[in-house]
Amino acid sequence: MDPSTLWISGAILGLIGLSAFFSGSETALTAVSRGSMHQLSAKGSNGAKIALKLTEDNERLIGSILLGNNLVNILAASLATALFTRAFGEEGVVYATLVMTFLVLVFAEVAPKTYAITFPERAAVRVAPLIQWAVKVFAPLVTGVRFLVRVSLAAVGVKVDPDAHVLAPVEQIKGTIVMHHSEGGVDKDARDRLLASLDLKDREVAEVMTHRRDIAAIPADAPSDEIIEFCLASPYTRVALWQGEPENIVGVLHAKDLLRAEHNRSRPKSRRGNGAGDLDVMSVAMAPWFVPDTRSLDDQLHAFLTRRQHYALVVDEYGTLQGLLTLEDILEEIVGEITDEHDVDEEEVARETDGSVVVPGTMTIRDLNRFCEWHLPDEEATTVAGLMIHEAQMIPIEGQVFVFHGVRFEVLERNRHQITKLRLKQMPQGSAG
Repeated sequence: MDPSTLWISGAILGLIGLSAFFSGSETALTAVSRGSMHQLSAKGSNGAKIALKLTEDNERLIGSILLGNNLVNILAASLATALFTRAFGEEGVVYATLVMTFLVLVFAEVAPKTYAITFPERAAVRVAPLIQWAVKVFAPLVTGVRFLVRVSLAAVGVKVDPDAHVLAPVEQIKGTIVMHHSEGGVDKDARDRLLASLDLKDREVAEVMTHRRDIAAIPADAPSDEIIEFCLASPYTRVALWQGEPENIVGVLHAKDLLRAEHNRSRPKSRRGNGAGDLDVMSVAMAPWFVPDTRSLDDQLHAFLTRRQHYALVVDEYGTLQGLLTLEDILEEIVGEITDEHDVDEEEVARETDGSVVVPGTMTIRDLNRFCEWHLPDEEATTVAGLMIHEAQMIPIEGQVFVFHGVRFEVLERNRHQITKLRLKQMPQGSAG
């Protein structure tokens, strides 16, 4: 075997090695989680820092890798064709095609990509510094290729926005959570908590507030003994004080402030220095905090934490009282119902033997969907009763039955104009509705 044959054979093997490097690098850098790279970067990994920088412009990264991969593959195939043609004549073209297809497929594609998929973080950290140089070397050519691609696609009516992303980061995270849940890696409760925390930006205060009719409130000018009895009987730490009419909230009374004031008032005269008298509750009440009903839950959560206040009254665009929101209401949207020894037992969802569920009309559609794994829409209504009224375009009477969105709604109880209890059952696919 003459030296030129050895040199060409060695060059072919070296080019196949470079092809394997480019193929594995492409898979590693596109499959690796940016979250993992951020963690490794925070621990001081230089390779992770470079990988993060490279993946900021995926089009340039992939273009550089593909350019390098195609160059070495074509060059290796050309050298192999020349080598086999010299040895076998015209039949060498066929032999070169078969041999190179096998070598490239096994050693330059499948093997390195399998490794990169199996150990994406490790592979990405190792190849990132070398790929960085390849990207710099091929940058002028890749820029020209990107321009030609855009021109070609524009010629057939396809416009490419280099800054556009198919999915926003939040949507990518949601998709990942749902995928891992479907594969068994994340249980239902964890999935619900994670998705709920990501949805806070898209949900408004009005969706989770307590309606104004259910606010624990008492007249501010009521006798102090009556106010104290009301607070003791209430399961809540804070109660609203109104003046003139129930919707004119003028203060918020904290039970601890009331207890402290009552303790000072009831001490012996010699110790407190003043004569006993009726307690002025407004002097210990906090000023009410009003927030718009259109504010997002995420913004309101930050406002609660910044202001260090957990109780806000919700008003609409006209300044009319709509309801009450607490920090606990937002936390319950993430972790589910939070109860303690003082909470009043509320009506729970009851599963029937026929697969139906009995729910209060005030239950939110979101909670129902999470509980039953359904997908009822919540764009037009917040509660289950509200959805049925919206779809029926009427206030149903007890016993009426409707089928909307593949779910059977039956009115069990109605109090005046309010639907208080319903029985719901998901209908088999294909049922009339």
